[in-house]
Amino acid sequence: MIANFYLASGSDSVMFLILPMVGSVMLAYAIFNLVRDLRRTEHHKLMERLEGKAKGMKDVSFQSLLRKGDQERVVNPLEAVVRQFAVVSKLQRVLDQGNLPWSAARTLVNLVGLGILTMLGCILLGKGTLLGIGIGAAVVLLPLFYFVKRRARRLNKLVMQLPDVFELMGQALSAGHSLASSIHLIAEQMPDPARTEFARVFHEQNLGLKIEDALMNMGNRVDMLDVRFFVTAVLISRSTGGDLREVLDKISSVIRQRIELFGQVRTLTAEGRMSGYVLFALPIVVFCGALFLNPDYASVLLTDPRGKLLLFVAGAMQLMGLAMIRYIINIKV
Repeated sequence: MIANFYLASGSDSVMFLILPMVGSVMLAYAIFNLVRDLRRTEHHKLMERLEGKAKGMKDVSFQSLLRKGDQERVVNPLEAVVRQFAVVSKLQRVLDQGNLPWSAARTLVNLVGLGILTMLGCILLGKGTLLGIGIGAAVVLLPLFYFVKRRARRLNKLVMQLPDVFELMGQALSAGHSLASSIHLIAEQMPDPARTEFARVFHEQNLGLKIEDALMNMGNRVDMLDVRFFVTAVLISRSTGGDLREVLDKISSVIRQRIELFGQVRTLTAEGRMSGYVLFALPIVVFCGALFLNPDYASVLLTDPRGKLLLFVAGAMQLMGLAMIRYIINIKV
């Protein structure tokens, strides 16, 4: 009992020494964070203003002007090596047009690393080399396919918005608004993606960039013929004069006619698209049906090495056929 008393007393004395030390360290860390935050208050305000988060900017969806700097910042040497490839710049354009604030080099490195880990995991689990390669390639290619689809969907939505954008801008100019004020009106009234793109133009010129340069940046960023028509018309009007409202009305009319013609072309090519989808899905459905009705007959393609090779080649040829059909029916308007 006496031994237990001395043991308890010893533990209490140790805690009595440790607790003040821990408290002192935590207090010093809290003071350090407080001083650092106070010093960085002005820096935070500037960052929020550049990112469009400052007070008075909440009504307009501004895109961060610091995105490009974040994308170009290199975290490790591997990203610096990957950045030298031409495909990285193309992927960066796809990400920008899809409104994804990611670095192309970092995204590509992460996808390839994840694909390699997935492939090695399949091989170590005894799933086969070909299956591991296929799953690893899918891990890399499926996100890239999603990026391309997201970009196409966003650009198509922007094209559909352009006639309304130009009409609203023309009405604002007729009411006596300046070009910058009409762009600000687009950023306030229109939904995304027109809201985001024109808000960035207004934000850039509001921070000191010439409005002509901001519009040219939008044309290069979006890289669409209709947007380049608009930018060219604005530049000519500001340099030589003229009725910009009339030009915008004509551009809006032309875009509406192109959208109508594109709808007619899609109607006429619907049969070709459906044929491509049916031809792509039919072998898969037949194979799944054979695997369900006669497993011993169809499972050879999954168990035998030659069957796996044939299945891989057949899948690649199916994708090539689908791509060729889509290329044939993709009529430019």
